Amino acid sequence: MNDYELSPDGRPVDLYLGLLRSRMETEDFQRLLDLVEPVLRAIDERRPPPADMALDSDEGLPQEMRDQAALVIAAAVTGRLDNEIVEIDLGTTGSVRVVTDATTAADPVRLGEIASYLLDRRHDDEELRGIAEASGLPTDF
Repeated sequence: MNDYELSPDGRPVDLYLGLLRSRMETEDFQRLLDLVEPVLRAIDERRPPPADMALDSDEGLPQEMRDQAALVIAAAVTGRLDNEIVEIDLGTTGSVRVVTDATTAADPVRLGEIASYLLDRRHDDEELRGIAEASGLPTDF
């Protein structure tokens, strides 16, 4: 059994999981717990989460389940229950889904700032990949 399933203690993440448990099919809820438990345990233990936790890489996982997992983790990290997932269009590089608070999600100016930051970050990453490749270093960062 799972600590988060058995012992809610009033933390926002436990409250959020309780709400999800009442809304989701038991099998789906257990699948969600299996997905987020290693990260939640790492947060509780104040250690880095598992490196293999990538919500965007699991082809068999429906987008709704990935979104719920991201929101559960956000509730654990931020202590807030008003987190939302927003999709930000980055133009020719595609779009990304980000978790943010409700105020930011409703602010087009702030979302534009986030998009600019992400575009700058992608540009910097590509420059670093080019430098690494030219230097014969690994480029899979």
